[in-house]
Amino acid sequence: MSWAEVFTDTYIIGFVLLFFRFAALFMATPIFAHESIPPTLKTSIAFFFTIVFYSSMPALDIPITIASIVMAILSELLFGLVIGVILQVAFNVITFAGGQISFMMGFSMASAIDPISGVSMPIISQFLSLIALMVLFAMDMHHWILLFVDASLQNVPLGGFLMSEDIFNYIIKATSNMFMVGFMIAFPIIALSWLADIIFGMLMKTMPQFNLLVIGFPIKIMVAFVVLIATLSATMLILKGQMQEAFNYLEMFF
Repeated sequence: MSWAEVFTDTYIIGFVLLFFRFAALFMATPIFAHESIPPTLKTSIAFFFTIVFYSSMPALDIPITIASIVMAILSELLFGLVIGVILQVAFNVITFAGGQISFMMGFSMASAIDPISGVSMPIISQFLSLIALMVLFAMDMHHWILLFVDASLQNVPLGGFLMSEDIFNYIIKATSNMFMVGFMIAFPIIALSWLADIIFGMLMKTMPQFNLLVIGFPIKIMVAFVVLIATLSATMLILKGQMQEAFNYLEMFF
C-alpha cells in the first residue's frame, strides 16, 4: 500500500468502517464493555486498534455514495452488536445462576450496581461475574476477540455483513440454553436449600420453640456459601465451555 493510496476516498472510508467495527465490538463484548471503562477510553482503544489493523484491511468494495456509506456503517454496528450479544448471552449464564442462588439464600434484596453492566444486580451475581471476568482474562478472551476481528477482515468485507436466519436462530437457542445451564449451576444450592427447608419444617413441628429466623436462616446461608465455594471451580469450567462454544459458533461467520 503506497502513501498515495492511503489518502484516497476508498481507504479513508475503509478506515472509518473499520473504526466502527472495533467501536461496536468494544461496546458490546463482555470484557471491553465494562462500565468502569470510560467511553472516551473505549473510543481511543478502538481508534488505536483501527490504526494497527489498517495495514491488513482489504480494499473496500462498495460504491462511494452517501447512502452506501450509511448502510455500511449500520452494517458494521450490527456486526459488532451481534458478536457482543452472542458472547454476552454465554457470559450471562453466571449472572442468571447468581440471581437464583441469591434468591434461595435470601439475598435477593441485597443488590448493588454491577460494574460490568451498570445495572442493579444481586450481590452473589456480582461476586460470580467479577470472578468470571478474571477467568475470561486468564483465558485470553480479549486476544481471541482481536484475532477474530483480524480473521473477519478477510472473510466479512467491511460494510458487507447481513443478519442471517441462522444467526437469529442461534441467539434464540443460546438464550434458552442460558436459562438451562444457569439453573444447572445453581441446582446444588437450590436442592440443599429445599432440603434445609424440609428439615427446618420438621424441627418446627417437633420443637415449636425452634426459631427459624434466628437459627435457621444463618445455617441455611452458611451451607449455601460452603456449597458455592466447593462448586466455584466447576462453575468457572462451565463458563469456559460456554464461551468456547460461542467462539466456535463465530467461525460460522466465515
